[in-house]
Amino acid sequence: MRFGVVNPVGGAQKRSQGQDDPDSEDEVYEVVDLTEYARRHQWWSRVFGNNSGPIAEKYSVATQIMMGGVTGWCAGYVFQRVGKIAATAIGGGFLLLQIANHSGYVQVDWKKVEKDVNKAKKHLKKKANKAAPEINTFIEEATDFIKRNIVLSSGFVGGFFLGLAS
Repeated sequence: MRFGVVNPVGGAQKRSQGQDDPDSEDEVYEVVDLTEYARRHQWWSRVFGNNSGPIAEKYSVATQIMMGGVTGWCAGYVFQRVGKIAATAIGGGFLLLQIANHSGYVQVDWKKVEKDVNKAKKHLKKKANKAAPEINTFIEEATDFIKRNIVLSSGFVGGFFLGLAS
């Protein structure tokens, strides 16, 4: 009995087991599993490199797009609602402050405001220079995650925009 293994070029390597019999016509070839090949060689690996992460190995492309889209839509919807509430609260506060200033209830010392703002600017510049390495590390980690999970990330971005629009 002979066993055959199909090599990548399409030919066959014949391996014999037991006794070599040139007249024997019992040849058995190993079946190539295309699903396993597709898992190892996905289309986005050719486009974006071999940085497929653990999520890309566990779920199909359709499932990843769906999971990313649903979570993105939820995040976009919440972002939209919270943004509207925050904008209303901040705008309403400024409006009330202007009404109070116009009516004479509040007197603003603009020289002191300018002095405090300049002091805060200097303080923020000092803090920003110290915090830059942590921010750069976070950006690098986020970029790496997006590259490893490009399908999930693209589904999230699409869902996020749909959530903002709804």
